[in-house]
Amino acid sequence: MAGLHAYTLRGQIIYQHDTDGERGREWFTVTVSPEGVRTVRAQCEMDDAALLRDVVYSVDRHWNPLDCFVRLTQHGTFVGSSWFHFTDSRISCEGYTATEGRVSQSFDVAFRPPTFAPHPVMTDAWQCARFDHERAERTQQLSGTANPSPLADGGSGPMLSMSGKSITYMGEETLTVPAGTFAAQRYRLDPRDYPAWDMWIIDEDFTLGRLRWDHLATTYDLVSFARCS
Repeated sequence: MAGLHAYTLRGQIIYQHDTDGERGREWFTVTVSPEGVRTVRAQCEMDDAALLRDVVYSVDRHWNPLDCFVRLTQHGTFVGSSWFHFTDSRISCEGYTATEGRVSQSFDVAFRPPTFAPHPVMTDAWQCARFDHERAERTQQLSGTANPSPLADGGSGPMLSMSGKSITYMGEETLTVPAGTFAAQRYRLDPRDYPAWDMWIIDEDFTLGRLRWDHLATTYDLVSFARCS
Protein backbone atom coordinates (compact mmCIF):
# COMPACT_ATOMS: atom_id res chain seq x y z
CA MET A 1 0.00 0.00 0.00
CA ALA A 2 2.41 2.65 -1.26
CA GLY A 3 1.94 6.28 -0.30
CA LEU A 4 0.51 5.76 3.19
CA HIS A 5 3.68 6.95 4.91
CA ALA A 6 6.46 9.35 4.00
CA TYR A 7 8.95 7.32 6.05
CA THR A 8 9.29 4.96 9.03
CA LEU A 9 11.64 4.97 12.03
CA ARG A 10 12.52 1.87 14.05
CA GLY A 11 14.64 1.45 17.13
CA GLN A 12 15.32 -0.09 20.52
CA ILE A 13 16.12 1.57 23.85
CA ILE A 14 17.73 -0.20 26.81
CA TYR A 15 16.99 0.82 30.42
CA GLN A 16 20.30 0.53 32.36
CA HIS A 17 20.40 0.88 36.15
CA ASP A 18 23.60 2.29 37.67
CA THR A 19 24.27 -0.79 39.85
CA ASP A 20 21.74 -3.49 38.93
CA GLY A 21 22.39 -3.56 35.18
CA GLU A 22 19.71 -3.83 32.51
CA ARG A 23 16.29 -3.32 34.08
CA GLY A 24 14.13 -3.03 30.98
CA ARG A 25 13.88 -2.30 27.29
CA GLU A 26 11.67 -0.63 24.70
CA TRP A 27 11.05 -1.24 21.02
CA PHE A 28 9.44 1.45 18.89
CA THR A 29 8.24 2.02 15.35
CA VAL A 30 7.24 5.50 14.19
CA THR A 31 5.34 6.06 10.95
CA VAL A 32 5.19 9.59 9.54
CA SER A 33 2.50 10.36 6.97
CA PRO A 34 2.98 12.78 4.06
CA GLU A 35 0.77 15.22 6.03
CA GLY A 36 3.11 15.03 9.04
CA VAL A 37 0.93 12.88 11.32
CA ARG A 38 3.17 10.70 13.48
CA THR A 39 2.16 7.41 15.07
CA VAL A 40 4.45 5.56 17.47
CA ARG A 41 3.94 1.89 18.35
CA ALA A 42 5.94 1.06 21.48
CA GLN A 43 6.46 -2.08 23.54
CA CYS A 44 8.01 -1.46 26.97
CA GLU A 45 9.28 -4.12 29.37
CA MET A 46 10.29 -3.27 32.95
CA ASP A 47 11.91 -6.28 34.62
CA ASP A 48 12.04 -4.93 38.18
CA ALA A 49 8.30 -4.18 38.20
CA ALA A 50 7.38 -7.13 35.93
CA LEU A 51 5.44 -4.55 33.91
CA LEU A 52 4.61 -4.78 30.20
CA ARG A 53 3.21 -1.73 28.38
CA ASP A 54 1.87 -1.58 24.82
CA VAL A 55 1.18 1.87 23.36
CA VAL A 56 -0.08 3.26 20.04
CA TYR A 57 0.01 7.07 20.09
CA SER A 58 -0.56 9.68 17.34
CA VAL A 59 0.21 13.39 17.09
CA ASP A 60 -0.46 15.87 14.30
CA ARG A 61 2.24 17.75 12.36
CA HIS A 62 2.39 20.35 15.14
CA TRP A 63 2.93 17.60 17.76
CA ASN A 64 -0.57 18.06 19.22
CA PRO A 65 -1.97 14.86 20.79
CA LEU A 66 -4.66 13.16 18.68
CA ASP A 67 -5.39 9.76 20.26
CA CYS A 68 -3.67 6.97 22.16
CA PHE A 69 -4.19 3.35 23.20
CA VAL A 70 -2.44 2.00 26.32
CA ARG A 71 -2.51 -1.59 27.66
CA LEU A 72 -0.78 -2.74 30.86
CA THR A 73 -0.04 -6.15 32.33
CA GLN A 74 1.98 -6.88 35.47
CA HIS A 75 3.34 -10.26 36.54
CA GLY A 76 1.41 -11.63 33.58
CA THR A 77 -1.90 -10.29 34.96
CA PHE A 78 -4.10 -7.73 33.22
CA VAL A 79 -3.94 -4.24 34.79
CA GLY A 80 -5.97 -2.19 32.32
CA SER A 81 -6.41 -0.94 28.77
CA SER A 82 -7.78 2.42 27.64
CA TRP A 83 -8.20 4.64 24.59
CA PHE A 84 -7.66 8.40 24.88
CA HIS A 85 -8.93 11.11 22.52
CA PHE A 86 -8.03 14.81 22.38
CA THR A 87 -9.65 17.86 20.76
CA ASP A 88 -9.27 21.59 21.32
CA SER A 89 -12.24 21.59 23.70
CA ARG A 90 -12.57 18.07 25.15
CA ILE A 91 -10.42 15.17 26.30
CA SER A 92 -11.78 11.70 26.97
CA CYS A 93 -10.83 8.19 28.05
CA GLU A 94 -12.70 4.93 27.51
CA GLY A 95 -11.30 1.80 29.07
CA TYR A 96 -11.41 -1.05 31.53
CA THR A 97 -9.09 -1.66 34.50
CA ALA A 98 -8.76 -4.51 36.96
CA THR A 99 -9.21 -2.06 39.87
CA GLU A 100 -11.86 0.39 38.63
CA GLY A 101 -13.74 -1.79 36.13
CA ARG A 102 -15.35 0.09 33.24
CA VAL A 103 -13.84 3.59 32.89
CA SER A 104 -15.44 6.49 31.01
CA GLN A 105 -13.96 9.97 31.49
CA SER A 106 -14.67 13.15 29.58
CA PHE A 107 -13.60 16.69 30.43
CA ASP A 108 -14.17 20.07 28.82
CA VAL A 109 -10.89 21.96 28.45
CA ALA A 110 -9.95 25.49 27.45
CA PHE A 111 -7.29 24.16 25.05
CA ARG A 112 -5.95 20.85 23.79
CA PRO A 113 -3.24 19.43 26.09
CA PRO A 114 0.15 20.47 24.69
CA THR A 115 1.54 17.02 25.50
CA PHE A 116 0.34 13.54 26.42
CA ALA A 117 2.88 11.27 28.11
CA PRO A 118 1.85 7.59 27.81
CA HIS A 119 5.19 6.58 29.45
CA PRO A 120 7.38 5.02 26.75
CA VAL A 121 10.58 7.05 27.00
CA MET A 122 10.38 7.57 23.23
CA THR A 123 7.20 9.61 23.78
CA ASP A 124 8.88 11.54 26.61
CA ALA A 125 11.20 12.86 23.91
CA TRP A 126 8.25 14.03 21.83
CA GLN A 127 7.32 16.46 24.62
CA CYS A 128 10.50 18.42 23.82
CA ALA A 129 8.98 19.31 20.45
CA ARG A 130 6.74 21.74 22.33
CA PHE A 131 9.73 23.90 23.28
CA ASP A 132 9.50 27.11 21.26
CA HIS A 133 13.00 28.08 20.12
CA GLU A 134 11.64 31.39 18.79
CA ARG A 135 11.06 32.57 22.35
CA ALA A 136 13.83 34.02 24.52
CA GLU A 137 13.04 32.00 27.64
CA ARG A 138 15.44 29.12 28.28
CA THR A 139 12.83 27.49 30.54
CA GLN A 140 9.25 27.33 29.30
CA GLN A 141 6.13 26.25 31.20
CA LEU A 142 3.55 23.80 29.87
CA SER A 143 0.17 23.78 31.61
CA GLY A 144 -2.73 21.38 31.15
CA THR A 145 -0.56 18.43 30.12
CA ALA A 146 -2.03 14.93 30.35
CA ASN A 147 -0.90 11.36 31.06
CA PRO A 148 -2.51 7.95 31.70
CA SER A 149 -0.84 7.39 35.09
CA PRO A 150 0.74 9.69 37.70
CA LEU A 151 3.18 6.95 38.81
CA ALA A 152 6.85 7.16 37.85
CA ASP A 153 6.66 3.84 35.98
CA GLY A 154 3.17 4.50 34.61
CA GLY A 155 1.95 1.29 36.23
CA SER A 156 -1.58 2.38 37.21
CA GLY A 157 -4.86 2.87 35.35
CA PRO A 158 -4.59 3.69 32.55
CA MET A 159 -6.86 6.69 33.25
CA LEU A 160 -6.69 10.41 32.55
CA SER A 161 -4.47 12.43 34.83
CA MET A 162 -3.64 16.13 34.39
CA SER A 163 -0.50 18.00 35.42
CA GLY A 164 1.93 20.75 34.51
CA LYS A 165 5.64 20.74 33.71
CA SER A 166 8.48 22.83 32.39
CA ILE A 167 11.05 22.25 29.65
CA THR A 168 14.54 23.76 29.70
CA TYR A 169 16.78 23.85 26.64
CA MET A 170 20.33 22.89 27.67
CA GLY A 171 22.12 23.35 24.34
CA GLU A 172 23.87 21.27 21.68
CA GLU A 173 26.09 18.30 22.49
CA THR A 174 27.71 15.36 20.74
CA LEU A 175 26.11 12.14 21.97
CA THR A 176 27.60 8.66 21.63
CA VAL A 177 25.33 5.69 22.39
CA PRO A 178 25.34 2.07 21.12
CA ALA A 179 23.25 3.17 18.10
CA GLY A 180 25.98 5.61 17.00
CA THR A 181 27.32 9.14 17.45
CA PHE A 182 24.89 12.02 16.89
CA ALA A 183 24.70 15.80 17.06
CA ALA A 184 22.10 16.12 19.82
CA GLN A 185 19.90 18.77 21.42
CA ARG A 186 19.71 18.45 25.21
CA TYR A 187 16.55 19.28 27.15
CA ARG A 188 15.54 19.03 30.80
CA LEU A 189 11.95 18.06 31.63
CA ASP A 190 10.62 18.97 35.07
CA PRO A 191 7.26 17.28 35.76
CA ARG A 192 6.93 19.05 39.16
CA ASP A 193 5.64 15.91 40.91
CA TYR A 194 9.02 14.17 40.45
CA PRO A 195 12.65 15.22 40.07
CA ALA A 196 13.61 16.45 36.60
CA TRP A 197 15.36 14.34 33.97
CA ASP A 198 17.52 15.14 30.96
CA MET A 199 16.98 14.00 27.36
CA TRP A 200 19.21 14.10 24.29
CA ILE A 201 17.27 14.42 21.01
CA ILE A 202 19.08 13.29 17.86
CA ASP A 203 16.96 14.49 14.91
CA GLU A 204 14.04 16.62 13.72
CA ASP A 205 11.68 13.71 14.49
CA PHE A 206 12.58 14.10 18.18
CA THR A 207 14.01 10.60 18.42
CA LEU A 208 15.39 9.90 21.89
CA GLY A 209 19.12 9.22 21.94
CA ARG A 210 19.46 9.14 25.71
CA LEU A 211 17.39 9.86 28.81
CA ARG A 212 19.01 10.17 32.21
CA TRP A 213 16.92 10.12 35.39
CA ASP A 214 18.88 10.33 38.64
CA HIS A 215 15.65 9.68 40.58
CA LEU A 216 15.68 6.07 39.34
CA ALA A 217 19.48 5.90 38.92
CA THR A 218 18.81 4.81 35.34
CA THR A 219 20.12 5.73 31.88
CA TYR A 220 17.95 4.97 28.85
CA ASP A 221 20.12 4.58 25.72
CA LEU A 222 19.24 4.11 22.07
CA VAL A 223 20.93 0.85 21.02
CA SER A 224 19.58 0.45 17.48
CA PHE A 225 17.99 2.88 15.05
CA ALA A 226 17.02 2.97 11.37
CA ARG A 227 15.07 5.24 9.07
CA CYS A 228 13.26 3.60 6.15
CA SER A 229 11.61 5.36 3.22
